[in-house]
Amino acid sequence: MKRQAVWAIGLLVGAVAVAALMIFLRPEPAQEEQVAQVPLVETIALEQAAGPIQVLGSGTVGSREEVSIGAEVGGKLTFVSASFREGSVVGRGSTLFRIDTTDYQNNVRTARADVAAQNVAVLQAQQEVSIAQAELARFAERQDAGSALASVIDADDYASRFLPPPSVENAAVRNSARRAPTSAPSNLATREPQLRSAKAARDRANANLASAQTSLARTRVTAPFTGIVRSETAAVGTLVQPGQVLGTIVSTASYEVRVSLTEAEAALIPGVLKPNNSRIPARVFSDFGGLRYGWDAYVDRANNILDPQTRTIDVFLRVPNPLRGGRIVDGEEPGGAAPPLLLGSFVSAEITGASLASYAAIPAEHLRTGNRIWVVRGGKLRILPVRVIQRTDDLAYITTPTLAEGGRLVTSSLRAAVDGMDVRVNRVAPAPGAGSGSNSGDGDE
Repeated sequence: MKRQAVWAIGLLVGAVAVAALMIFLRPEPAQEEQVAQVPLVETIALEQAAGPIQVLGSGTVGSREEVSIGAEVGGKLTFVSASFREGSVVGRGSTLFRIDTTDYQNNVRTARADVAAQNVAVLQAQQEVSIAQAELARFAERQDAGSALASVIDADDYASRFLPPPSVENAAVRNSARRAPTSAPSNLATREPQLRSAKAARDRANANLASAQTSLARTRVTAPFTGIVRSETAAVGTLVQPGQVLGTIVSTASYEVRVSLTEAEAALIPGVLKPNNSRIPARVFSDFGGLRYGWDAYVDRANNILDPQTRTIDVFLRVPNPLRGGRIVDGEEPGGAAPPLLLGSFVSAEITGASLASYAAIPAEHLRTGNRIWVVRGGKLRILPVRVIQRTDDLAYITTPTLAEGGRLVTSSLRAAVDGMDVRVNRVAPAPGAGSGSNSGDGDE
């Protein structure tokens, strides 16, 4: 037993000695400086711009002038133009369709014959007036001469009544020159009413002729302006009635786009609610074949009545020459002709607004709660309150008093963001939408 205890104690002592030797011979650990946990954030450039701001909106292309084409007279269609088909373009003054003219030509001939007959009747009435005036003048002279003789001849001297002496006859002639007729002739005796009646009948015949000629001219229906046929129902042989609509034409001189803006957005456009807004410049954009095209436009008018349901103001943009191809936006012109602006297409619009001294366009998703943004300046996080000038689904136009100081906009999230905290910057893509002449500040990493 004593021997086994000695061996156990020896082994224990040896183990302790080996452990002590290993502890004594171990290397010293390297000393490292403790690194502070500074959060890493992703940023984009915050660019400042100045000048007119573009008020953004959208709408549908509609017609500014559209007319219904119909027949003003009845009859059977004898001709329909090949251009008078849905979707075709018709020129101003081109014939769209014709109505059978047989009955209307006969009416014109009848009216012309009536006019000729009435012209003869007027000539006859004029001659009768001249004859009646001459007869009345001779009758008045004879009546005056008889009155003068009767005043100087004795009523019981029958012989002197037939053979008056020369002195008496000369006296009667002198008295007749001074004496007025005892009574005016009858109106009918002068034939003046008959002449006026003949002239009225001639005027009526001329009016009937003009009406017959107008009806004949209306058998040919022409396009009132150059436009696109929206719809048509005309076919040769169709019997039409006066007033029957046979199609509609949309003018291609200009189109119209209705853009609904909030009161805040409309306030950014100087003079938009004035009757004469001096053609505020604008542009409309439409996608076609995977490419984006733009057309010049201007503000034609604005509705001064607020929409009671949407609480928006309707601004009407006029697009001149919409069939002229648009200009491609941010790209190279493809081969072939550029497309026209399609009626009924959905477009986006930019209206030139007020000129601002300083603003920035940032992605709308990076606008923080309470209209604030996070900006890195000098390696520190700055939480800035901003005024939102305009906001769309993609962009937010903002301004703040310290925008000119630049910096980088934080696009990532932080668990606990505190103004003035240290951050590290990981730069990514630049911010969209800012104009030239920007002042971008580089945050210190």
